[in-house]
Amino acid sequence: MKKYTYTEKKDTRSGFGDGLTELGKTNPNVVALCADLTGSLKMGDFKNNHPERFFQIGIAEANMIGIAAGLTIGGKIPFTGTFANFSTGRVYDQIRQSVAYSDKNVKICASHAGLTLGEDGATHQILEDIGLMKMLPGMTVINTCDYSQTKAATIAIAAYEGPVYLRFGRPKVPVFMTEQPFEIGKGIKLTEGNDVTIVATGHLVWEALQAAEQLEEKGISAEVINIHTIKPLDEDIILKSIAKTGCIVTAEEHNKFGGLGESVARCLATNTPTPQEFVAVNDSFGESATPAQLMEKYGLNDEAIVKAVEKVISRK
Repeated sequence: MKKYTYTEKKDTRSGFGDGLTELGKTNPNVVALCADLTGSLKMGDFKNNHPERFFQIGIAEANMIGIAAGLTIGGKIPFTGTFANFSTGRVYDQIRQSVAYSDKNVKICASHAGLTLGEDGATHQILEDIGLMKMLPGMTVINTCDYSQTKAATIAIAAYEGPVYLRFGRPKVPVFMTEQPFEIGKGIKLTEGNDVTIVATGHLVWEALQAAEQLEEKGISAEVINIHTIKPLDEDIILKSIAKTGCIVTAEEHNKFGGLGESVARCLATNTPTPQEFVAVNDSFGESATPAQLMEKYGLNDEAIVKAVEKVISRK
């Protein structure tokens, strides 16, 4: 089995910031809007280099979405930036009416997603955002796993016509996707396996790779697939894999309702019913603790994935 290593840890929000900085140099139509979180979203370089293309809206997220939608009419490509909770739940009406229904080319960039926001607790964490956004017709939903993939996704969505929700996080995580291509809507097979398919997204991709190594020691061959684009879902890569393995585990830093797991389950039910286990938050809100403590408490780590694999294999 192919082994993955890393030489450094970086936060995925820095991948967004660096991708936005690069876009500022190469695409004059890219503009950025922020809701008083320039530092947290790593948008400072873009602001400093292109002050005429940066709009500080303040703590007025709904207004930010409306302005962004309006900017597209003049041919601009607006990137909005705030925490994931405030990028979705607080402004859902504005996104639905002014962006999705109107089919505006707005890029909604959401940091501090999931539990790993950490100590700020449940009021700032969000575990429902993927479900909210993927239900909107025409909305593309992307959830990246490391710095390199987030930077690549940020650059890619600028050339992609239509509304996009780009989800990333706060903590520093291993950088291991430096040599992998990024294409919207196309999953990436990271390891070959015959016994079980593990489909993971976001921070859980690295945990899935660690789980696969532990499973190999137990004589279980796991095929790990990185699903960065949750909508549109790459059904082809999933169906080809489960045709070989006969069972699947999905892993995500999100509520078990509405996320990647449900999208995969719908794909399987429609095409070829297959035993599936879910590694996700069990229908609850988060709480205040360190990211590592929260991931362990809510069962979002390699140990939980290994247990889910052993369970699903027993159901084959």
